[in-house]
Amino acid sequence: MTMSTTRRGLHRAWYVAAVAFVAILGSAGFRATPGVLITPLQEEFGWSAGTISLAVSVNLVLYGLTAPFAAALMDRFGMRRVVAVALLLIAAGSGLTVLMTASWQLLLCWGVLVGLGTGSMALVFAATVVDRWFVRHRGLVTGVLTAAGATGQLVFLPVLAQLAQGPGWRFASLTVAVAALAVVPFVWWLLRDRPEDVGTTALGAAPGAVRPEPVRTNAALRAVTVLVSAARTRPFWLLAGGFAICGASTNGLVGTHFIPAAHDHGMAEPVAAGLLAIIGIFDIAGTIASGWLSDKVDPKVLLGVYYALRGLSLMVLPGLFAATTEPSMLIFIIFYGLDWVATVPPTVALCRRIYGADGAVVFGWVFGSHQVGAAIAAVGAGLTRDHLGAYDLAWYAAGALCLLAAGMSLAIGHARGR
Repeated sequence: MTMSTTRRGLHRAWYVAAVAFVAILGSAGFRATPGVLITPLQEEFGWSAGTISLAVSVNLVLYGLTAPFAAALMDRFGMRRVVAVALLLIAAGSGLTVLMTASWQLLLCWGVLVGLGTGSMALVFAATVVDRWFVRHRGLVTGVLTAAGATGQLVFLPVLAQLAQGPGWRFASLTVAVAALAVVPFVWWLLRDRPEDVGTTALGAAPGAVRPEPVRTNAALRAVTVLVSAARTRPFWLLAGGFAICGASTNGLVGTHFIPAAHDHGMAEPVAAGLLAIIGIFDIAGTIASGWLSDKVDPKVLLGVYYALRGLSLMVLPGLFAATTEPSMLIFIIFYGLDWVATVPPTVALCRRIYGADGAVVFGWVFGSHQVGAAIAAVGAGLTRDHLGAYDLAWYAAGALCLLAAGMSLAIGHARGR
């Protein structure tokens, strides 16, 4: 028996993936909390949906723009240190919100601190774990870790919504802070940066395969250098543009505004949060299946199909809202859930295929565009609600953009210059 297996024959890579799954799951749940705070904050402080959405948008932007720098920092200092610090930032940001009295403090705590913390544990963390620990089953593991990211923020919503309506939104914020702190010891104890650190090799690596040495250059400089290089290629802009629309149509719009939109039609917030949780449950199957398919089908074709189906479903959504959960809404929830972040595994696969060793950092920048799109949608939908009294225009616009993203995805070539 070699060091690459445990007593039961299970490769160490699976244990690292399991720790990453828990960390990403928790991080996603922490980031989702503002979605259930919009109405309580409006009622207590009198802030408009646009004002609160601004804090959410800052959170979303930093959640994305932190990613490429976090990827470079993980190369320089290791995943374990970066993730532990990120959890401490989340705990600080969430815990301090209970003391706020002005909207700028919400922007600082949930926007800046939680945005930086969750951004450092975003999907680029999943891409880094897969690149370092797996040669075989990369698509499948990417799908599983991606499912953790999307499902965590949706499954935790009903719990957070109940806390916000019962003990109050401050209790919900403190719960997030304590939970983030509780994860830190497990990350420090169980997460390992590279297979070589424990005398093994990546799962599926050829015997005697030499892994690249850890990058020792300045992390920020490397992140920017990779961006400058990738920005000279057409595939980068097609991937970034499509992923910006992906963020707008998921985190920015549905993740942030589905609950208040349903509330506008008479639905109780915990019920609406429960519907988002169902999206998260079906997202598990959809994203894992997408990861498996990414190992077997051209990823750009998968992206085109996913975006087209999402666009059509969003155009139908405005007519489905009601005070009670109708069968038609449940059908939408299931269908949309299967497609929620199925786009991530093929996007990671394309970044790896086109940009090689820089693939994780490039994906970090592509993911940054995802969150910029999400931020624009979060603010835009909030302003739409403030000025028009309904979210309908936001749903239709997101659907049309998804159809555009489908065409952009199919135009991606297989080489850097194409």
